[in-house]
Amino acid sequence: MRRRASLVLLALAVFCAALAPLLRWYAYPRLAKIPPNQYQEVVLEAKDATLIDYFDGMKPKKVDKVTIVQTLKGNVEASKEIEASAGRDVVVWDTLSHIIGPDGKMVSQIPERYIFDAHTQDPVHATGEMVDGDAVRREGIEFKWPFFTEPRDYLYFDAQTRTSSPIHYVGPRTFKGMDVYYFEQTVPWTKVAMPKKMPIEGIDPTTLEQTTGTSLWYTTKAMFWVDPVTGAPVNAEQEIQQEMRAGFAASAPEGRLTAFAGHVKMREDYSDHTVDLVKSNRAKVLALHTYAPAGLAVGGSALLALALWLEARGRRRPADGSDRGDGSDRAGAAGPADGAGAFSA
Repeated sequence: MRRRASLVLLALAVFCAALAPLLRWYAYPRLAKIPPNQYQEVVLEAKDATLIDYFDGMKPKKVDKVTIVQTLKGNVEASKEIEASAGRDVVVWDTLSHIIGPDGKMVSQIPERYIFDAHTQDPVHATGEMVDGDAVRREGIEFKWPFFTEPRDYLYFDAQTRTSSPIHYVGPRTFKGMDVYYFEQTVPWTKVAMPKKMPIEGIDPTTLEQTTGTSLWYTTKAMFWVDPVTGAPVNAEQEIQQEMRAGFAASAPEGRLTAFAGHVKMREDYSDHTVDLVKSNRAKVLALHTYAPAGLAVGGSALLALALWLEARGRRRPADGSDRGDGSDRAGAAGPADGAGAFSA
């Protein structure tokens, strides 16, 4: 019985030992990916900001708050079409940044389509990749870092300038109880395209740029707190400045008008929700990448040790039993004594 139990335990140990590396180096790279149907909404706010008033002579004014509602929706149909030609798992995110003034009216809307590899988060260049209707060719990452983010600089795409530049790893931080990596990117003053969606009917980029000669300039300091396991930012902030220069802004002091200036932060309730979501996804990734393979390896070692112990114990028992005698040995010893007694009688 012990021999049978040790063989079963040995088989289980071999199974666990084989499954551990298979799960880590075969299953994990294939199963750890961004789902194509993801949907997310985030609200950001810039309090005590400066915003140009399009309805009052295009003058910048101090406002209590500017709200930015960002929606992200995975386009499953588009991802399937691109996957057919790309030959790999692809995610297509259609995003919209809806900027709202203090009066609740729309200031501008900026749509984007971001196409990337579901496993590595590397950009995938395909028809439809755009920012505000302008075709772009992204380099580097945007929105999300790779799984198991490294403490180093990355190339990050800025949607306003339509260009990529390094985003620098600053160091480890703790954000709402999570150990994260902190990154910063500074984009210098750059001439950018005006939003195609403007708050006043009849005013569009063509009217402002070509008719009046006015141009829009932009600079920002972007800050991200990133969970290194999932690569998802748990917090994002930006110090943004936008100026209108030349054209009708030439008469303003220094020939420029502030279109927007403010420190954009994630609203607290959305920040809490994001942290909870990332923690949940982090546990799933670690289970697949670390906990399950490590547990199988330890369990396999324990089962192997138990199987060897049972086998060794089973081998020792017959030797002990033969030394102390069995039924045949006792009968043989008693036979001559009885015979002797009968003979003497």
